[in-house]
Order: sequence, then C-alpha cells, then structure tokens
Amino acid sequence: MDTVNSKKAVNLLKTASHPCFSGCGGGAAMRHSRVHLPVAPACNIQCNYCVRKYDCPNESRPGVTAKVLSPREALERYLLVKEKIGKPDVVGIAGPGDALANFQALKETLTLVRQVEPEITFCISTNGLALPRYAGELEALGVSHVTVTVNAVDPVIGKRVYRHVRFNDRNYLGIEAAKLLLENQLDGIRRIVELGMICKVNIVMLTGINDAHIPDVVKTAAALGADLSNIMQLIPVRGSLFEHLPLVNNAGIMRMRKQCEAILPQMYHCRQCRADAAGTLDNDISLSLNISAEPPAKTECTDLDSPLRFAVASKNGYLVDQHFGHTVAFYVYQYSRGQVTFFERREIKRYCSGPEACRDREEVMNTILSVIEDCTGVIAVRIGEAPRAILAEKGIRFFMTYDYATNAVISAAEQVMESASGKEAVSAI
Repeated sequence: MDTVNSKKAVNLLKTASHPCFSGCGGGAAMRHSRVHLPVAPACNIQCNYCVRKYDCPNESRPGVTAKVLSPREALERYLLVKEKIGKPDVVGIAGPGDALANFQALKETLTLVRQVEPEITFCISTNGLALPRYAGELEALGVSHVTVTVNAVDPVIGKRVYRHVRFNDRNYLGIEAAKLLLENQLDGIRRIVELGMICKVNIVMLTGINDAHIPDVVKTAAALGADLSNIMQLIPVRGSLFEHLPLVNNAGIMRMRKQCEAILPQMYHCRQCRADAAGTLDNDISLSLNISAEPPAKTECTDLDSPLRFAVASKNGYLVDQHFGHTVAFYVYQYSRGQVTFFERREIKRYCSGPEACRDREEVMNTILSVIEDCTGVIAVRIGEAPRAILAEKGIRFFMTYDYATNAVISAAEQVMESASGKEAVSAI
C-alpha cells in the first residue's frame, strides 16, 4: 500500500502540469502543452455517435487525425512539436481508435519517446474494454494518467449507446455487449487506481439516453477511486446513428457539471481534442502541422474570381459555436471552386467580457477589423448590433449559424456568389 501511495503522490505532482487533469482550466492548465500521437487506428467497440473515418484535416473532435502514424513517425512528430513550441508537458495517445486496441503500436511509441524524454508524462485515453488486460503493462511503460470513457453504468442504457463490442475475436451485441464493456470498464478503473495511476472518467451527455443517468456514472467512478470526471457535449458526426440527436446546450452541460461536482471534481475546460492535437488547449497547432505546403499569399476577397475567405468564430475550428463577442480566435477558411480549405488560426482580443467591458469597444473592434480585413465575411452563432453595423460599414458580411465550419463556409460562399452586390449585412445560413 505504501508503494501505491508513493506512486500516486508522484503522479499527482505530474498532474499540476497536465492541461486536461489540472484545475478548472484557468492559468496553469492553459499554459501547459500536450501532443497527441495518432498511432491507434483500430477500435474494439462501435459507439452510436462515432463514424470510423479519421483522415480529415479540418474537423476538430476526438477520433480525427490527418494521418495515422507509425511509432517511428510519431517520434518524429513529437520532435517536430518540441522544435516548434518547446518540450511538451504531456504525450498522449487518444486514437483515432482506441489506444488499447492498438497496444503494440502504443507500447513501441511510448518506448521510443521515453528514450529521448526520460521524464515526460504519459497519458492514454481508452473505452476501457481492454483496460484490465493492459493495466499492469501501462504501469510498466510509465503511464501516469488514464482517461476512460464510461457513458453508462446500467447495461440497459449502455445498449442504446453502443452498437457492438468486439472482445477475444468475438462480436457482442445489445445487452450482452453493454454488460461486457461495463464489467471491463469497472474492473479496469479499479486496477489502475490500485496501481497509483490518475484516472479521469469521460462521459458524453446524450439527450434522452444517458443525461438523467450521468450522476449515477459519476457516483460509480468516485466509488472506484477515480480522481475527476469530464462531462462532454455530443459532437454530431454526419453518418452516425446519433447525428440528429438534439444537443445539450452549454448551460445544460454546466448545470450537470455543477450538480456532479459535489460527488467528484469536474473538468470544465475540455476542448474535445483531435487525435493529433498539439500545443496548448487554447492554441492548438495541429492544423498548421498538417498543412504540407505554404498557404497562398494573402489576396483581397472582393473579387469572386479569387478565393473567398471567411473568419469562423469557433472553439476548435470544427464547429461554428462561438458568439462574435466571446471568441478569442478566428479560424480562417478559404473557398475556391467549390472547395473549402483551412487557411490559418488568428488570435484576437475578446470583444466583450461583460457589460462593463462592452461599453467602450472601439479600440478592440479596430484591432479585430485589422485581423479580418482580407475576409469577405464573418461566421458566428450570434453578434451584437454594434459590431454587426461596424462590419457592414467595412463591407464585411455576417453569417449567423450553428453548423460544421466547412458546411457554413460553403453556404456563406454560395450566398456571396448569388448576391455579388453584398447589400445584406446579416444572413442566416
């Protein structure tokens, strides 16, 4: 027991520099960096909110990467990130499939990285099906932090979340699949906790399926010794069974987190990162790493024969999910000849941080305009009347939507081309 407590104490010290396990997202959590190495393409379960396609450079969500890497390529990527931003605090393996369904690649990757960075923190993310089998080997590899996604602790609910489970070369369906997965998840969490590892339990909040059940999941995680939980919003994936499932809004997520905080510490700052994420949570450089060629020279966007640029208000570049006044970065996309490509991420000072701060925003707005002056339009969830009028004066159209960024850019570009005069300052996509 003393040995376990000692290991736990060491791992807790590492938590202070782990952006996904430390604090509530302020200060330290946002200063520390991580790099995800996408060496795990296979998955041993099928969730109803997931589509097994991962080769997308523009989406930002778990299970997506521009490329699956070999262990040797993963080491090269780590070294590239280190060269660009300095030594990352954490190396994680989070897909694009399940880390433990690709254990040999995981093992080789972590071994290679450990040879060049003996003190680096290792973290993995898993659905937990294979966790009992590999818990001891994870400890031997020096993995200190493990995230386990548990969406239900009642198999009747679980069978609605999972389409099938593959275990020991056999496929399981329905209630049998849900029971098997749950048993292994609970056993796996118990084992890693006993080994002194830090455990976070992720839960995807699914309207009408597990939303009322989430406190029970958190209670179970706490009883097993988990250190914190992370209640996440569903990201709708086109082609998945749950692509049209109603989303829980941010207020609903926050209420559930507050409710469950009395049971177990909560993560409030999750970015639901890509499997190849790199950098800090507030400044992910993975998109720039995935661009093989230099971006085109900046051009004016008023000529329809030239690429059209749009500044997208987004938390992560995947969804249009930010109010104009609340965003701290625009993800700029280009549209040309029916194709949408990511151009670059541009940081800005937040336009509005409260009623007092919103009274005199002229200087901030001028800075924002200088950042997006080459863009035809801005796309966001909402915008206030004052900034909307200023954009219109500068000839920058505003498009209001909540959608995938690429879809929104296509719709906005089509509207621009249909109405070259640009008289309408605000459009709903």
